Amino acid sequence: MIGRNAYEKMISRNERDNLELVLGMGGGYVLDFSDRTFNDFFYETLGIDPQEQTSFFNGRGTSKAKRLRSFIERASPSLVAKLLREMWEYREGLPYVTPLPDEERARELFFSTVARIEGRTDAIDTSAIEAFEPNETLEELVASIRRDLDANKPQAGIDRLHTYCMKRFASLVKKHGGGECGRDDPLHSRVGKYVKLLQRQRDITPLSERIIKSSISIFDAMSPVRNDRSLAHDNPELVELEEARFIFDSVAAFLRYAKAIDGRYFED
Repeated sequence: MIGRNAYEKMISRNERDNLELVLGMGGGYVLDFSDRTFNDFFYETLGIDPQEQTSFFNGRGTSKAKRLRSFIERASPSLVAKLLREMWEYREGLPYVTPLPDEERARELFFSTVARIEGRTDAIDTSAIEAFEPNETLEELVASIRRDLDANKPQAGIDRLHTYCMKRFASLVKKHGGGECGRDDPLHSRVGKYVKLLQRQRDITPLSERIIKSSISIFDAMSPVRNDRSLAHDNPELVELEEARFIFDSVAAFLRYAKAIDGRYFED
């Protein structure tokens, strides 16, 4: 689990006090959101369902303010920045919001905080690496991957990324009618089964189809890297930092696509 001071380390005390004042986070609240409308807001603005994608929200407690603080410290900077901008727009639309003593100064500091978060371009987008079903082992796997990335050590997380993909694609194949993946089915085989489901169940452009098909060979090539250049075994050297970042970014891109089309857009 991410340390409880991650939120405080990411945002200075002055920024934090202003952000929480603007968003009405006293007493565990966030603006005028109920639990239901809080969840709806995340789904409508970011495509994230807090009830299903709990790994973003379960680090601090159950109040809306604590769940928002957890999201800020766990989600990618781009998602956090987008959420905060949308929350400001929502706040401005409230007919009964109490103006702050210095509304203009609060606005300036709020958006300077957002801009600083948004500028953290070094962060790998982990929004699609999530606990996709209630499972303690899966949650710890996701948390361990994020710990490595937070420490800027993606090379240390290659092995666990491979394990996560094994679980994720087995789940997707089963969910969408492809049956059970065997315990010994390699990663590229699981991805291949998922790609066939995509081709059969969705109308995709030739360009997207080509990119998706190429992903099978990418995941096939991931296994030797996992075996020979990760902490999966007593290997003499790991993948170099920048290459490890490139691997994470490439794999995460496909996972984000799978996440985006899953559920609402993927017809059984």
